[in-house]
Amino acid sequence: MKKYFAQLRPLERRLAVAVLVVLFLVLNYVFIWPHFSDWSRLRDSLANAQGKLVLYRTTIAQSAQYAALVKKMEGLGGKVAPEDQAINFIRVIDSQSARSGVGIVNMSRQMTRTNEFFVEVAQSINVTAGDQQLVDFLYKLGSDASMIRVHDLELQPDPAHQRLNANIRLIASYQKAAAKNVLKNKPKH
Repeated sequence: MKKYFAQLRPLERRLAVAVLVVLFLVLNYVFIWPHFSDWSRLRDSLANAQGKLVLYRTTIAQSAQYAALVKKMEGLGGKVAPEDQAINFIRVIDSQSARSGVGIVNMSRQMTRTNEFFVEVAQSINVTAGDQQLVDFLYKLGSDASMIRVHDLELQPDPAHQRLNANIRLIASYQKAAAKNVLKNKPKH
């Protein structure tokens, strides 16, 4: 290469050096300069990962406290046997409506849904009542230990405009029976 460069005239040498410098700058522009920010992104990613690691380790260290809290919360709710949940739900609604002076016109079929901790029972009812009785009924349902809450509420005045007709969808949450440890009962091979 040196021999080839020595054979060139001075103007050709300058042109060859200029072409090499331009080629060097173009290669840097294409392959090197876009990666200048990679180091800061890598540093940010590393800091993010270290923050998550600290958070995960802290959470794992507190797992005994969480287990105790779950046990405590499992003991808080009223125990209702799974076979009695639907009957208990209707019984609570009937007793609260009688105490509040709310007339139940219609009840639809119950729907059941489960998650990890609770069995949720949904019941739609149509009632007729005065405004004070309806508010009293809904308040007593919500403040009772039965964990009943109103999901949907539609109100219309009755034809005589003396009372309210309400379509109410109530949801009750009952504690799910605690699952037994499957690993202890697993047959050994």
